[in-house]
Amino acid sequence: MDFVIGGLAGASATIFTNPMDVVKTRLQLQGELRARTEHSAKYRGIFHALYVIAKNDGPIALQKGLVPAMLLGFCMNSVRLGMYHVAEVQGWTKTKEGDISIHKAMFWSSVSGVMSGIAANPASVVKTRMQAAAHPSIAVGRQYVYSGMIDGFVKIYRVEGIKGFFAGVNATCARLAIGSAAQLTTFSTAKETLLSYGFCERSPLGLAFSASCMSGIMVALAICPIDVVAVRLYNQGPASKGGLLYSGVFDCLRKIYKKEGLHGLYKGIGPLYLRIAPHTTLSLVIWDMLNILFTNKNR
Repeated sequence: MDFVIGGLAGASATIFTNPMDVVKTRLQLQGELRARTEHSAKYRGIFHALYVIAKNDGPIALQKGLVPAMLLGFCMNSVRLGMYHVAEVQGWTKTKEGDISIHKAMFWSSVSGVMSGIAANPASVVKTRMQAAAHPSIAVGRQYVYSGMIDGFVKIYRVEGIKGFFAGVNATCARLAIGSAAQLTTFSTAKETLLSYGFCERSPLGLAFSASCMSGIMVALAICPIDVVAVRLYNQGPASKGGLLYSGVFDCLRKIYKKEGLHGLYKGIGPLYLRIAPHTTLSLVIWDMLNILFTNKNR
């Protein structure tokens, strides 16, 4: 049940945050391996991207990749939040005195993040490619035509084999290890700190909301560069599609920094934050509330 609760929390939050994920993906693929002076921006920021996508592909395009995104949210969070909750319940994240141990919390949140990344990577690849697909006038990055999630899985398997489903898995695991450590550690610590100062003592919802808002800021700052790398690796496809742009995580980091500068590693940080902050808030609040309901029901 711990894993089911985590999965439901992640999938539910995805419905509200997917449009920002679409914008983030487009901004991160825009001007791939080109200096800022070598290309014209088709998306000039968050709100312009929302407008351009809705105008050229229709408003529904802002929910591109929603089905694999929800599958991703369920798979990722069922493992990540489920494992972390088990660690919390067993006391593995606390000191002998019963307080939160930062080191232990970071360890278990990182482990749960890596495991969730492996479980959810196939859905991540399909989601990213579906979100990148656009009208030729606003297309960025390599384009793939999938009629839906199942069609995406079938075509990737036929062309790239099982290996295609695990494109960028190293970046995914690194991103989730860092992101989970930042998210879950700061969430647990923030809740404990707020309670110690007497805030939200009688409002579990308010406590979860406040702690998750603080957590979202740390996550966005920590994972943006590796998130850009993950999106690029997901979208590059097989060697037969114009050759591989990147041979791996470090090659991708090096090439982005060399060609696009530090700015390239922080492309899409705006929509990344606007996706992560509400997604973090929604998923952690839903997770916390479901855990409370389940605990009370079984007393």
